[in-house]
Amino acid sequence: MKFYLRLSIVSFFLLFTSHILSQSPNDCGNAIITCGNSDINLNVNGGGALEEVFETSDCGSSENNSVWLQVTLVTSGTLGFTLTPNSTAITEDYDFFVYGPNVTCGNIGRAIRCSTTHPPSAGLSYNSTGMRDTETDPSEGPGPDGNSFVRSLNVNAGETYFIVIDRPEGNSSFNLEWTGTATFSEPPTNEASTNGTALDFERCDDITPFSDGFTEFNLSDNNAPIMGTQTDVTITYHASASDANIGINPLSSPYRNITNPQTIYTRITNNTTECFELTDFQLNVNLGPSFIAPTDFILCDNLDDGNDKNGRVIFDLSSKNSEILVGQNLSDFNVFYYTSRANAESRTGALSNSYYNNTVFNETIFVRIEDATNQNCRSFTELNLRVNEAPNSFNSLLIQCDEDGLADGLTTFNLNEANDELTGGITDRSTKFYTDTTRTNEINGDSFNNTVNPQIIYVEVINDLTGCISNSELTLDVTATDSNNAFLSICDDDGNEDGLHIFDLNTANNTILNGLPSGLDIVYFESFNDAILEQNPLNTVYTNTNPYSQTIYARVENANDCYGISQVFLTVFPLPDIKIDDLFYYCLNDFPVIITIDAAVSGNPNDYTYNWSNGDTTYEIQINTPGVYTVTVTDINNCSKTRTVTVEPSNIAIFGMPPFDVIDASQNNSITVFVTGEGTYQYSLIDENGNTVSDYQDSNIFENIFPGIYTVSVRDIKNDCGVINNDVSVIGFPKFFTPNNDGVNDVWKIYGVSSMFQSNTKVQIFNRFGKLIKQLDPTGEGWNGLLNGRKLPSDDYWFAVTLQDGRVFKNHFTLKN
Repeated sequence: MKFYLRLSIVSFFLLFTSHILSQSPNDCGNAIITCGNSDINLNVNGGGALEEVFETSDCGSSENNSVWLQVTLVTSGTLGFTLTPNSTAITEDYDFFVYGPNVTCGNIGRAIRCSTTHPPSAGLSYNSTGMRDTETDPSEGPGPDGNSFVRSLNVNAGETYFIVIDRPEGNSSFNLEWTGTATFSEPPTNEASTNGTALDFERCDDITPFSDGFTEFNLSDNNAPIMGTQTDVTITYHASASDANIGINPLSSPYRNITNPQTIYTRITNNTTECFELTDFQLNVNLGPSFIAPTDFILCDNLDDGNDKNGRVIFDLSSKNSEILVGQNLSDFNVFYYTSRANAESRTGALSNSYYNNTVFNETIFVRIEDATNQNCRSFTELNLRVNEAPNSFNSLLIQCDEDGLADGLTTFNLNEANDELTGGITDRSTKFYTDTTRTNEINGDSFNNTVNPQIIYVEVINDLTGCISNSELTLDVTATDSNNAFLSICDDDGNEDGLHIFDLNTANNTILNGLPSGLDIVYFESFNDAILEQNPLNTVYTNTNPYSQTIYARVENANDCYGISQVFLTVFPLPDIKIDDLFYYCLNDFPVIITIDAAVSGNPNDYTYNWSNGDTTYEIQINTPGVYTVTVTDINNCSKTRTVTVEPSNIAIFGMPPFDVIDASQNNSITVFVTGEGTYQYSLIDENGNTVSDYQDSNIFENIFPGIYTVSVRDIKNDCGVINNDVSVIGFPKFFTPNNDGVNDVWKIYGVSSMFQSNTKVQIFNRFGKLIKQLDPTGEGWNGLLNGRKLPSDDYWFAVTLQDGRVFKNHFTLKN
């Protein structure tokens, strides 16, 4: 035998009135009869009236949130169970007590099995409890004593026992699994579930008020399908599962639901064994067919009744049925329309589907939607009928010029030009145009070629906000009047020579209107077609779009009627093609030599006139003074452009004072050249043998120069005004010499000294002991290593040099034989 008892215990939350609590299963007298595999669902709490029984048990405890169960065995064997809390928290503590066999509530006796072990105190890793065959102790606890399980009972058929399940700590419900070999009585069954009979009730809300979702049900109609072939069975209906478990507060029929939907709990009780089974079903109150509240039924006032301004039309009400039933099968429902809610509820005075509204422009009617098989299942909604006004419309006349080259009275019209007169100038109005009175052959209002002169066009004036339409007529007429052409020209002098220029078109007005009646208006257009159709009018301050030459069109109107279309020829003259800016140079050292500058025009110079800033009027002028010279060049169209010639000075270089800064007698000898002048200069260095040491360069500094005499050349590259030369000396002393007559380093002497440079220099040579052995002529051949005609040995020798400029140098050199 193995089945489960499922109990729900809710702590600290009272679900019952005091009357119900007096009958709840936490008292012995209201113990739950446990049979077979029946499910029991309870919400109970609090202690019962038999607190003293716990004081007489071997386990020691007090009653907390208890549930009493009564079991009667139908076969002998062992009785055991395992109680497992739904929460795995070790602090979820359940105790139990077993009384019997065959005791009464008034004489319950002492517990024959009990367990009040506290799992955390006992160091257990689980929180389940119960009776099982593997245990030996009949009781355990309280607190840390035991392992929460005691020995199973040996029971006999017909014996009855009470089991009290108590929860001192926690708030979890629990599962109860019966173990052992003894069996209980089987409960009755719900035979409706085995034969597939549905128990749920659904009724329409046919008790006033009709839309609150409450009505009456005959619950006893479910007795027969639930009972089936069973006998000695009682069926009761309850509002809660707890009432059904305990068997209290049965519901009577007819029963009025208290929620929608509502669950009804059924208790099926065996009158002999008191075993019971629970089932449930739903009460559903149908508030009527599903529907969507319809959108407003909007029509335009029309001439169907002979008056399109009276706010009354014929509505086809049935056309709203599909929208109201939103995709449901129309044949499953009846839809009726009424002038009042009362009529809709009483189902009297239904309107014809072709309904001519009674209230002008706006009227609300009422809709009854009912189940086709049960007219009492019905819903109600409202439908607004709205009649929009037809717009005002007016007849109009449109006159056009016959400017297509054929005097046949046929031309192109922009019918939209008449919109303001056709609509009365009201905003949110548009028009459509037709050639037939039935208004089926629609034409393009932007561009229409008339076929006769005059011609009537049939118009629909449309309210763009409502879509409502009124009719009018537009008469087209072609006139033979004309206006004058005009010519406008201008020089391309706006700073951007691209053939485009701003024109003031108003300057053509006098020419166009010359000889015409007064009171005429002029509008300008880029194309003839735009002028005919009066599309894309131009601003009178206009920049041409075709470079240099363009024709635009002037439409002359008399009160919006075309009088004539003129051509206006726009010409942008190019400016003289000259070189605007130029630069020349004049060598000041050549003064008073003259140079020639000119106007630099492209083409024949005789086609232009010239005005120079110096007063000359010739193509070219001669000057010998630097400065800025301008010439204004004018062509035959009187278009002018100014050329600016800048003459900058240049000059041959002038050496400074001093002309050079020389760093010599060093590891890195250098020469820095100083010149002044208006030119741009380059510098070259040439040695005393005429060899170019450094070709012309932009820098005025020469570095790493070997000692010697040099010529520095400076030239003007700005205007090639000439070259100037100057000599410079770089002093230096050789480190050694080899007097072997091979032509290389045969003598020792000072470099950079000549008759022009440092000629009064004193040069003395000493041996290593400081003895003067030679005094040299600074401009002579130098020392050949002889003393009194005899070669001196290879050795280091010392020199002392006092330059003419006062500088003194002392150092040594090597003689190598």
